[in-house]
Amino acid sequence: MTLTDVLRSAVSSLRGNWLRSILTALGVIIGIAAVIVMVSVGQGTQSELDQMISRLGSNRLEVFGGASRGPARGGAGSEASLTDSDADAIRSEIPGVQYVATSVSGGGQVVFAENNWSTRWEGVNADYFPVNDWQIESGEAFSPRDYNSANKVVILGETVRRELFGDGDPIGATVRFGRVPLKVVGVLSAKGQGNWGQDSDDIMLVPLETGRRRMAAAAAQATPAAGAVATPRRADNVNRISVGVGRAEDLAFVEGEINALLRQRHRIAPGAEDDFQVRNIAEIVATRTQTTRLMSLLLGAVASISLIVGGIGIMNIMLVSVTERIREIGLRMAVGAGPREIQMQFLAEAMLISLGGGAIGIALGVAGALLTSKFGALPVQLDLQVVAMATGFSVATGLFFGFYPARKAARLDPIEALRHQG
Repeated sequence: MTLTDVLRSAVSSLRGNWLRSILTALGVIIGIAAVIVMVSVGQGTQSELDQMISRLGSNRLEVFGGASRGPARGGAGSEASLTDSDADAIRSEIPGVQYVATSVSGGGQVVFAENNWSTRWEGVNADYFPVNDWQIESGEAFSPRDYNSANKVVILGETVRRELFGDGDPIGATVRFGRVPLKVVGVLSAKGQGNWGQDSDDIMLVPLETGRRRMAAAAAQATPAAGAVATPRRADNVNRISVGVGRAEDLAFVEGEINALLRQRHRIAPGAEDDFQVRNIAEIVATRTQTTRLMSLLLGAVASISLIVGGIGIMNIMLVSVTERIREIGLRMAVGAGPREIQMQFLAEAMLISLGGGAIGIALGVAGALLTSKFGALPVQLDLQVVAMATGFSVATGLFFGFYPARKAARLDPIEALRHQG
């Protein structure tokens, strides 16, 4: 028998039991579709995380104040223990440091005309923009005079711009924060979701001294934003110091040097608790990346279970088919068909079921991934490698689970097969 004859015979046999063939292929259809959707979701999540990491900047250390002490202890960052001189010391005394950004922060209502929006604000220095990878979409950055003179100027995040101005151009307009009028000089490029899941664009930036002298006082009268950090208690206090390191391999060294330097500057006795915290963004990024990768593997494994169940269904039905067609097998052998031809025929039937189910599963999987991307909240990234992998799985399923029934049919004794009363 030629390959064409084998395929024609397999198609004829499957067509004669079309309902059973469709039900047999159902497991493969579900398995392939699940693999495509799950893997696409996993890859989409990984891709979105990679974009977040690129926006975050992994060669960075964050220094916060410690937990406030007293009758009611505060959370991390509530102790105003960091100062400008700490940042200057880090910049001048620790090698490998590229940027040192200081900031103060708070929250409240910002108003323009009849529109108002509750947001967070940060008073920043010039290094804040490169260390946090902020770009100016329109307008301009703060000038040296703005930083030195506590000028009443502001750069808006995209969310704040949209809520206050809609489709209008905010450059040159004046917004109010409490009783403080602020001239809009720029708008930040949109970043989207931040590293902790918050809206990175829901922010407005002012010069550091403007934040200290004007915003901190106005914030006491404004409605605080959720999660706003406590305002500084001294004229030179900062809430956070962000340190940009030139090389990733220097992060651990710089982190240790910052800890040692600040303990010395703050006169912390050996064994005493630090009044500051240093967070290594690279370690957080690595943990999140590993977690997402494991979740992608878990999703793929769960989906593969459906494919295995579908393959077992193919094997069971093919075994039933062999039992039902023992006399037919005996007749084929009697007219000259050898074990190889019998095995090829049943293996071809298993392959056709698997490939047919795989083709339908691929179509359903691609459609499901596209619908999930359009209507669902999960990120999806669909590429040809996923489809090729699904095709390979369907072929492997047919070969693996169809081999045993085909081998069993080929090993039947022709005489006993002819005597069988089916």
